[in-house]
Amino acid sequence: MSSKARLIEEEIDIGRVVKEITMENPKSSAVVIYVGYVKREVGGHVVNWLNCEPHERYALKLLNNIVEEEMDEGVSCIRIYHRVGRLMPGEPIAYIFVSAEDRVKAFEKARRVLEKVKRESMIFKVESRDDGEFLVLGDGRRLKIK
Repeated sequence: MSSKARLIEEEIDIGRVVKEITMENPKSSAVVIYVGYVKREVGGHVVNWLNCEPHERYALKLLNNIVEEEMDEGVSCIRIYHRVGRLMPGEPIAYIFVSAEDRVKAFEKARRVLEKVKRESMIFKVESRDDGEFLVLGDGRRLKIK
């Protein structure tokens, strides 16, 4: 499978993915994993659920573009898994795996990939809270829609 992005509905087995990555990339010495979860509270308000809806034609293409753009010397694998559908507080929403020849490179690259996913993924997020519904923007801002 190597480097790639996927839109998924269910949680993944992190241990299985790490094993796949390490078996496929014997020159690497580090795998950095980021797992983002649905917040339980935002601005003092209780989150009921978060709905993630990808743009049908472009979301997966844009995620795979991020993978391709961020692959460079010393990085052996980048995988992005982003969940779609309605998620409850505490559930994982995004997983990013970066395998590299050294830990510094792996951490730096994971952060770059995460920031690009937040800004460029074309996955629309609507957050239901006790004070209404909000469109969640890539920079963390929320726009009230209901």
